[in-house]
Amino acid sequence: MQTETGAPRGRRAGAGRPKTGKPNPIDVHVGSRVRLRRTLLGMSQEKLGEAIGLTFQQVQKYERGANRIGASRLFDLSRVLDVPVSFFFDDMPADAAAARVEDEDETGASDERSASTYEPDPMAKRETLELVRAYYKISDPSVRKRLFELTKAVASAAVAEAAE
Repeated sequence: MQTETGAPRGRRAGAGRPKTGKPNPIDVHVGSRVRLRRTLLGMSQEKLGEAIGLTFQQVQKYERGANRIGASRLFDLSRVLDVPVSFFFDDMPADAAAARVEDEDETGASDERSASTYEPDPMAKRETLELVRAYYKISDPSVRKRLFELTKAVASAAVAEAAE
């Protein structure tokens, strides 16, 4: 069914994915938060999918931001992952939060700036999550502290070297 303007009924003009074919930065952020929480719980994509009635491939698409997560699915995810719905929007970069407004202008042309410059939070990368999990598996607090200090020293040296 269409409205008088020819637009499909029930959909706002300009709603949905940008015409660039790239995931919306908000969807990417929400997906990265799903992956963050799933990984911190030590849960596989397959197990999460089973818990909410999806395949692991569908979970992968959510985590990449390739598929948008609907409200009811987000609610299901919050229950299975034991976090409030707001968790998925926490720490959202300002450019991602502004992306919805910038997706399309009145002419329907896409604004590629926000989608092309958005980078997911480094804290949500698999490498970071695995490092944190491995770090907390070290049972001796003094060894953990020495590793922490070593890591900070290496990072400081890398920053100083890059500044030269």
